[in-house]
Amino acid sequence: MKIAFTTKGSDWDSEIDSRFGRTEYILIYNDENEQLTSVDNRAIENEDHGAGPLTAQKLFEYKPDVLITGNGPGGNASRILEKSDIQIYIGAGNLTVKKALDEFKNNRLTNKNQ
Repeated sequence: MKIAFTTKGSDWDSEIDSRFGRTEYILIYNDENEQLTSVDNRAIENEDHGAGPLTAQKLFEYKPDVLITGNGPGGNASRILEKSDIQIYIGAGNLTVKKALDEFKNNRLTNKNQ
């Protein structure tokens, strides 16, 4: 399973970014090989409009099964993500990536798809 996190940094101790569209980084954790991949998304700051859909498109390139974020994607990004099979979990704001993964594994995050 691949799990994507919206983050303010590029490692396990990075804080989850509560924003989806303008997140600074997307971290992808592959639990099969325990590999963590960092995707720099800071160029999105230069976009006046459409940050959410652009970040969603970038996310699709990595084919995650799960997205863990703070507040969740906004309207336009949500509509795009609804067309995918990605399960979206919210409520991880202010947690580290490591802690958010633990909360996810213990079913303590909110599944936005349900």
